[in-house]
Amino acid sequence: MFQFEIPEIDYTRYSNRQLAAVPLAVLAAALLVIAGWWVLTGAPANLGIVFTGGTEAHLATSGDVTAGAVAETVGGDATVRGVQSTGDGREYIVTSKLEETGDLRDRLDDAGYEILSLQSRSASFGGSSQFTALLGVIAAFVGMSVLVFALFRTFVPSLAVVISAFSDMVIPIAVMNLLGVDLSLGTVAALLMLIGYSVDSDILLNNHILRRRGGFYESTYRAMQTGVTMTLTSLAAMAVMAVTAWLFAIPLLPQIGLVLVVGLSVDLMNTYMLNLSLLRWYTHKGVAR
Repeated sequence: MFQFEIPEIDYTRYSNRQLAAVPLAVLAAALLVIAGWWVLTGAPANLGIVFTGGTEAHLATSGDVTAGAVAETVGGDATVRGVQSTGDGREYIVTSKLEETGDLRDRLDDAGYEILSLQSRSASFGGSSQFTALLGVIAAFVGMSVLVFALFRTFVPSLAVVISAFSDMVIPIAVMNLLGVDLSLGTVAALLMLIGYSVDSDILLNNHILRRRGGFYESTYRAMQTGVTMTLTSLAAMAVMAVTAWLFAIPLLPQIGLVLVVGLSVDLMNTYMLNLSLLRWYTHKGVAR
């Protein structure tokens, strides 16, 4: 029977600065990407039409019509992505920043495509959705921070959890920008899920080190056995979901899976390098001061 063994890392070979340098460098690079994106596009991420307003059409084609041919028919700033198809034809979702549906409908009708659904969202509705999503993320993050500080009642260990959670959210957003993944309600939900995953593994590590008996490295290894197994299990499940959804052209799930896979991978780095270095500094030097 297959057994998954968590390797015991010799942390004594590395200083706190060496452990924290890599995750902080990755976080700084992610912040630079987001800042640059904001300067170039006016937004920190690729906003989907639910946040900007626009039109989305679900259409079916007969024969072997490619996404490029559909995009050429629609023209403008429209994006086309395939979805799961049945029969001999193919199905695509066309997204346009234009709020008027008439012109898009005429072009699709003239090309002989069957329109299965057509919906538009106004820019004002998109602005309202942006505010609601931002409020939800801020409320979740502030609530998490208050809970963590109330739980540990010490500054450094609590700050370590909050910084790790912040990095777990920021780095996937930068990756989304580079890969052209839109920020939608689905990917926002994935980012909110990352807060839960991040806090879960960080609190497990902090609790083992600060509240249980045993040496620092012994407690760290016990926490890693549980925490790494939990995170890798979730990461594998999300990777399978993303690949399967991509192969079968299921909308939205590949993007959600990608965000979670990147976020969970980053969480391993932040928890067992950044958080651990701050905890070791706190337990070995910070408490003694």
